[in-house]
Amino acid sequence: MNFRPSYFASILLSILFIACHSESQPVSAHPNVTGKFHEVPVTTPVAPLVYDTSTAQDQAIIAKLDAYYNKQVRAGFNGSVLVGYGGKVIYERYFGLSNKEKKMPLGPNSSSQLASVSKTFTGAATLYLYNHKYIDLNAPVQQYLKEFPYPNVTIKELLSHRSGLPDYTKWIPNYDNDQRTPVPNDRMLAMMAIYKPRLEFKPGTRFKYCNTNFAILALVIEKTTGMSYSDFMSKYIFQPLGMQHTFVYDPSKGLPANATVSYKRNWYKEPDMFADGVYGDKGIYSTPEDMYRWDQSFYKNILLDNETIELAYGPCSFEKPGIKNYGLGWRMLCYANGNKIIYHQGWWHGNNTSFYRFIKENMTIIVLGNRFTNSIYHQAPSVYAIVKGVPEMKGFDTED
Repeated sequence: MNFRPSYFASILLSILFIACHSESQPVSAHPNVTGKFHEVPVTTPVAPLVYDTSTAQDQAIIAKLDAYYNKQVRAGFNGSVLVGYGGKVIYERYFGLSNKEKKMPLGPNSSSQLASVSKTFTGAATLYLYNHKYIDLNAPVQQYLKEFPYPNVTIKELLSHRSGLPDYTKWIPNYDNDQRTPVPNDRMLAMMAIYKPRLEFKPGTRFKYCNTNFAILALVIEKTTGMSYSDFMSKYIFQPLGMQHTFVYDPSKGLPANATVSYKRNWYKEPDMFADGVYGDKGIYSTPEDMYRWDQSFYKNILLDNETIELAYGPCSFEKPGIKNYGLGWRMLCYANGNKIIYHQGWWHGNNTSFYRFIKENMTIIVLGNRFTNSIYHQAPSVYAIVKGVPEMKGFDTED
């Protein structure tokens, strides 16, 4: 991962400066022990998104981005793009179809499957409960889910992918021959309690990205609040932020008319299967505009205070050298001088997603696709270079 020397200095000075947390830095809370969850949702008035592209420079950037995305469309891209800069939307486009069979075009209200970008919501919801003293990040998961069969795994290890849990998408088929019927989280946990699939490593000893971690966190949220994950996310996250087209997918109810259909590269529909019943690691549908509201909420501390946000942005794994790391629900590119790019990407069925956040610049790149193409993971460095008028930067993550 190399950078051009002249570019290295300028780009890193323009990105977030937060000192990396060390492994010894405590992350703890004092759980509420008096009774049931009783918080009142945030009622901050929702401000409309700001659009301002009136300058000649803005128009030149838009023209260059249009030319770039015209090439992407010709190469197979079907999806939505939003670029925010300085708290304003400077570019927003919808390319292709939400539903090919019905010839429905993508638009501002077309909700797309976020895939693993959903983890940023599950992580923030867990930290919301930590912030309000309902969850201790250092506590064992068994403190919240008695049937969870691994006594030494903590909440923080779930958030940081250091639990050693095996991925449910790999082990469920070993115990259930029905690959078509969606399996809900509580059944997944019941199977885990019965079969106790072997941990892949001792908890806390290394990083390995695993969907099971955030599926279990969704159950912790449910147990702690006494609400379904979907209802909690809607009442305490989506509605307070004005995210009117964001929801948690329920296979038993199907998708609303405005949701995108998931397609393979050849435009064949991707059918539901057993893993579509699991939520928390994926399963949230949203739009670029709603995602920008999500992004901007962190600058205003609407849901989380600064200290908790810094915990989320603090890298937790140091076994391997390099700039890639993972915090509490966020991926990051973490440089030696403390500068960071905060991001997450996702893939599920035909859906590819990319969500990059340059905190100090208040710049955001959101790309949501519903027809499979891994080119989405390569777009952020090109878009950043066009907007900033600089050479394209190396070192971006190009994996889901």
